[in-house]
Amino acid sequence: MHTRRQFLGTISMPAGAALAVAVLDPLRITKIKQVFAQETKSAEEIASDEKIWFEVQQAFTVDRSMINLNSGGVSPSPAAVQESMKRYLDYSNSAPVYTMWRILEPQREGVRKRLARFFGCNAEEIALTRNASEGLEIQIERRNGIILKQISLPVPAEDENKLVSLFEENITPRTRIILICHMIFLTGQILPVKKIVHIARKKDIPVIVDGAHSFAHCAFFHSDLDCDYFATSLHKWTYAPHGTGFLYVRREKIKELWPLMAAPKEMDNDIRKFEEIGTHPASNYLAIADALTFNLGIGIERKEKRMRFLRDRWAKRLLQHDRIRLHTSLNPKFSCGIATVEIKDIDSGKLSEYLWKKYRIIVTPIKHPEFEGIRISPNLFTTLEEIDRFSEAMEDIIKRGIEA
Repeated sequence: MHTRRQFLGTISMPAGAALAVAVLDPLRITKIKQVFAQETKSAEEIASDEKIWFEVQQAFTVDRSMINLNSGGVSPSPAAVQESMKRYLDYSNSAPVYTMWRILEPQREGVRKRLARFFGCNAEEIALTRNASEGLEIQIERRNGIILKQISLPVPAEDENKLVSLFEENITPRTRIILICHMIFLTGQILPVKKIVHIARKKDIPVIVDGAHSFAHCAFFHSDLDCDYFATSLHKWTYAPHGTGFLYVRREKIKELWPLMAAPKEMDNDIRKFEEIGTHPASNYLAIADALTFNLGIGIERKEKRMRFLRDRWAKRLLQHDRIRLHTSLNPKFSCGIATVEIKDIDSGKLSEYLWKKYRIIVTPIKHPEFEGIRISPNLFTTLEEIDRFSEAMEDIIKRGIEA
């Protein structure tokens, strides 16, 4: 008889330590892997196959009394990832100075190697952080007195050459570094990072990439960006525990970059100096491995196609209405699962509040000097019925307005 959780007993540890290890939700995860392993359809065809995605949706423990269309802020983790973190936390608490520091902490190296393989870089270029913000704040703006100059981009943008030219035109003899989003959090716009990186490199200018919304959302490796620095949060599209991320630093750049907190001099060339934040939990970071396994079992290319399928289902329907303005390109080259939409003459903040109050739909209001709207970011746990309920709610608002 099968059960949801199966225990395999104990694993031998140094000095007699023992850790009870659970196989996490084995039936569900195994079934998902088998479904995709046996599938012969293309990623494009799989994107609309609800029998397949039903199995994936059941891996999450989301509250179906509401519709969460803001997984771009922070995403739920699959049950397997949650239980992995709990398992490590329970073991940590049995004797933290030994179990956490001496047994579990060294296992971070295995996670580091897996993240490096997933990103396509050397493990000695990956630092485990708490989020993209921490990774980006390790950079040098205030420490070196750098003046931040922002440039305005078309919304939406669909001319790659124009985007590249905008960055090139704004490079001056005083430009020391460029910070660029891979996928802009306001609209989901994907930028031609590699072309911008190569223009900057000709002028000996390093490039920092904010990959908070692109990593594990769409398919790419570091070689597709070729940047010097890359920071991301893993609790968004990777489904890792909340408060996890990583910072990539090109090997030869590590020594010149200061960590946020003090690290000993002997770590100057070590990527781990960026992890010196004092006592930190082992459980959150070790469970990243389970999130990577979940993503790889599905396949990032298939995931990317599914994201666009969900986005197109609501976006193309709403675009049939004259009052709808979409601030995100539907061209696969320039976007994926995130899109920002506006109902003309309706304040996006009030629209967001009304969607929650009346329909129990969670969205993100976007207020920018040049545009506004609500950001919609469904995920693999989102059902078509939920997408359609959102579309119906928006159509009702277009017709009747927002009630006082």
